Amino acid sequence: MSNKTKPLILGVSGASGLIYAVRALKFLLEADYEIELVASKSTYMVWQAEQDTHMPMQPFQQEQFWRQQADVEKAGKLYCHPWGDVGANIASGSFRTLGMIIIPCSMSTVAKLANGLSSDLLERAADVQIKEGRKLVIVPRETPFSLIHLRNLTALAETGVRIVPAIPAWYHNPQTIEDLVDFVVARALDQLDIDCIPIQRWQGRQ
Repeated sequence: MSNKTKPLILGVSGASGLIYAVRALKFLLEADYEIELVASKSTYMVWQAEQDTHMPMQPFQQEQFWRQQADVEKAGKLYCHPWGDVGANIASGSFRTLGMIIIPCSMSTVAKLANGLSSDLLERAADVQIKEGRKLVIVPRETPFSLIHLRNLTALAETGVRIVPAIPAWYHNPQTIEDLVDFVVARALDQLDIDCIPIQRWQGRQ
């Protein structure tokens, strides 16, 4: 049975580095995955700050917006949820998913998840993955990590959350920013057993 028969939740928090979310969405849609996307309230401000771009609030308009950013017009399935809609399908453990990836993931989101707090749909959906024992992958985009950050990340790792910091590799001879970003996205999706990004993987010394 294909792992595309259930949707994947894509969470986007208010951390810097929205290009990670855009590239992840691009490859997932092109690979014909069904994506349930939820962006935190802070994400709207980050789009404005990083790209001088307004992200619409309405789900249908937001779907068009994300498809435009990812440059994927029709492939895959994409459903966007308002950040405050804690009654959405992804807020319930009875809604079956492949898991969830939060990319990029802010330290505020990390702290709330580590302490069992969920004040919006993104956090609630992530909390559901943890309580249901499903796969949750986070891509923190912060430096340096404080001791508080590290303790919160440790608490999440102890519950089984996979942590993939936004740290690119160089052995694949990256030529563009996208090459660096795509490596991180590919390694994050590896944690969900999703292989849809054509990166050069380490083959050992030849």
